[in-house]
Order: sequence, then structure tokens, then C-alpha cells
Amino acid sequence: QDLLRRDLTINAMAMDSDHNIIDPYNGQSDLNNKILRHVSDAFSEDPLRVLRVARFAARYRHLGFTIAEETLALMAKIADSGELLALTPERIWQEMERSLADANPTVFFQVLYQCQALKSLWPDLHNLWGIPNPERWHPEICTGIHTMMVLKQAVLLSPKTTIRFASVCHDLGKSLTKDDTLPSHPGHETAGLPLIEELCQRLRVPTAHKSLALKVCQFHLHAHKAFELKPSTILKLFNQLDVWRKAEEFEDFLLCCQADFTGRLGFEKREYPQKEFLYQASELLKQVTAKRYVEQGLKGVAIKEAIAQQRLIELKNFKQGFIEHNSIS
Repeated sequence: QDLLRRDLTINAMAMDSDHNIIDPYNGQSDLNNKILRHVSDAFSEDPLRVLRVARFAARYRHLGFTIAEETLALMAKIADSGELLALTPERIWQEMERSLADANPTVFFQVLYQCQALKSLWPDLHNLWGIPNPERWHPEICTGIHTMMVLKQAVLLSPKTTIRFASVCHDLGKSLTKDDTLPSHPGHETAGLPLIEELCQRLRVPTAHKSLALKVCQFHLHAHKAFELKPSTILKLFNQLDVWRKAEEFEDFLLCCQADFTGRLGFEKREYPQKEFLYQASELLKQVTAKRYVEQGLKGVAIKEAIAQQRLIELKNFKQGFIEHNSIS
């Protein structure tokens, strides 16, 4: 009776004092066949199990595990019942963050999308599937597929869940694009900000995750167009990202932008010199400090203006040299 109430058959086995395996629900067979199968209808008693199975599917994908069709159907039934909405924010985020920390978090989100659970848990992400992008920059077309490709690239670049979460959030604004402007998405960066705010408030997402996600959402196109931007625009970007005080977050921001650029069909191996350019530029400009201007006798606003002016000069020269050295057209 105890084993009957477990979630999956592979978790519904026991061993007696003589080391005999007690396996009334064929858990060993499913283990050998690498199948995640629910034990009984008691599975439905805790809707969190939908997320747990999705997480198990992601965690053990490298071993070849798949979800049984009848279990996926039951997960879809639970999702359709609306019971997922009764889960506490802490439990949802805990499962999500655990999956983000694993090697194949894309599987977690894809399973939730497949069984329609994502529609309840994160509707803005669910809605990205089927929304087209310009084929020139997105040969994969579908925004949902692109988002999963970006997450996959983020996994290759960093183990940080902050970076992986921000990568999933970066294009949420495209879910609001009007049909008459597709496949273009004007203003999708700012459109995504309230969607991230709402999600983070609803699931009580940690501040570090939220902060990076908002910055990546709002400014990832600035990074992509770095060589086209005026020095004054780049300096403004650095100020908005607060690269002077949040150097580590800025490096994480650049990794997210790289993941976005390479998370496209056929772009996986493309160079992304924008990352190195922006990083080196920020390090160079940090060397322009108030000290020299204080020594010159400047005060208050005059110091701030002098720093900004010198940084613009340094940035203009550095940008020109970087472009020429790297043969960027």
C-alpha cells in the first residue's frame, strides 16, 4: 500500500533484511527499459509530481530515460484540471531552479510544454511556441524553439542558474507582438520587462535571478549591435548596467547575450566578438576615475562631467582600434 502511493514505478521498490527486492509494480523492468511510469492514480494526489517527472526526464535524459505515454497523458489531465495553480510558489520555483542547475534543463521545459503544464505555470513562455522570427536571423523561425536553443547554449557557457534563467526570459516580450508586425518584434525588449516582473513576484524568484533577467531582456540587442552604437550610447549602456559596481553581473550579462546569438539554427559555432569588445571596453573605462580630476581641483558635477568626457574619448579610440584589429566590417 505504501509503494502504491509512490510517484513512479522506479521509486516504488523496497528491500527486506535479506536483501530481497520487493517490486510489486514492475519498477525493475521500467528501470531496465529506462521508462518513467506512474504507479497508480494516486499520482494525481500531488500535482507537483508533474514538475518532478519533468525534472526526472531532464536529469536522466543522458541515460536515455523517457516518459511513458500513459504518464504523459495523466500529466496533461492534471494540467487541464487547473490543480497546478494550487501549488505554492516556493515548490514551483524549487523544481524549476533544480532543473536549471542540471545538464538538460531544456527537457524540463519541453516536457511541461508538451503536457500543457507550462500554459498554467508560465503562460508567457508557453505562448512563444509558434511565434515566428525573421528567417535571416532565426533560421529556426519559432521563438519557443529559439528560446530552448538559447538555454542549451547557456548551459554550455555557465553552470549558473541566474544565467540560464535570464536566457529563458530574454524574449518573453515577443509573446505580445501584434500579428500585423510579425515576424518583426519592435519593442519586444521593453515589452518583456513587466512579464518578468510578474513572474518573479508570483514565484518569489530570488533578486539576483530577477536583476540579470531584466537587464538581459532590455539590453541584449544593444550588445548584438555594439559595433554600430555610438560611444555615447555604449557609455549610457554601461551606466544602465552599472558595470562600475556590478562587474560579475555584467560578465554574466555578456554570456547571456552570447547564448542568445549562438542559440539559433546554424549559428552555434559563430564568433561573438561583441562580448570581448564590451568587456575590454568596460575594463578600460574603469581606469578613468575621479582621482585625477580631484587633484586638478575640480568639484561636484564638474568631476562627473570630466569623467564622462574622458571615457567617451577613450571609448572612441578603443572601438576604432578593436574594429580595425579584428577586421570587423
